[in-house]
Amino acid sequence: MSKETAKVCGIIVLIAVLIIALFLFLTPPGRAILNNYFYNLKQTDNATNYKVIKQVEDTCRAMIASYNSDKLVYEQYKDSDNEEKLSWAEQAKMRANKTAATYNEYILKNAHVWDGNVPEDISSQLQYLD
Repeated sequence: MSKETAKVCGIIVLIAVLIIALFLFLTPPGRAILNNYFYNLKQTDNATNYKVIKQVEDTCRAMIASYNSDKLVYEQYKDSDNEEKLSWAEQAKMRANKTAATYNEYILKNAHVWDGNVPEDISSQLQYLD
């Protein structure tokens, strides 16, 4: 191949790369392709990264423990005749319900981490206290 032919081929390749780069970075379909690729890459990393899985599981277990603790306090004092103990029950109920809301949202956002293989001690949802 002559030098002139090599230059022409190089210029054609450079123009093709520039057009592809402009398409990917400056057009909505190109951005959609890039965003989808990086989203799938992050999902795969999260699902296979032990540190992420451990962090999510530890966070869930901590929230479950907090919820159960507040639920027990609520159940212990909810029928009390003492006004102070009723106040404890009401505060525990509010904390448990807030924890349940946070937990349920956290589970939804991190469901991809387990990919259907949720540990037995982690609930799929915490119930609100009435």
